Amino acid sequence: MTLDEIKSAVDAGQTVHWANTGYVVHKDRLGQYLITYLPNGSCIGLTDGEGHRLNGKEAEFFIVQSKDAAENPGSQSRPDGQGRGVAPGGEGAFPLGRQL
Repeated sequence: MTLDEIKSAVDAGQTVHWANTGYVVHKDRLGQYLITYLPNGSCIGLTDGEGHRLNGKEAEFFIVQSKDAAENPGSQSRPDGQGRGVAPGGEGAFPLGRQL
């Protein structure tokens, strides 16, 4: 997903994940887009300080399909059609450093 696609999806109320479902992209009350690791609440900005470069690869951001979408395979959220429930190798995701 591109930066604009991620922001549009979050603004539309969709849940965008990064790398696996433990990481969620959200917009805070100040209008900042953040990536939060749900198990411990650590977060990092969605982009660099300038707001132009993603803190992650475009291919690593995805929206989990609903049960209805599973019946309509043409609506895959990821270009490769794969969900990312866990990090490669079956390991859990590593937490990001806490943003101050």
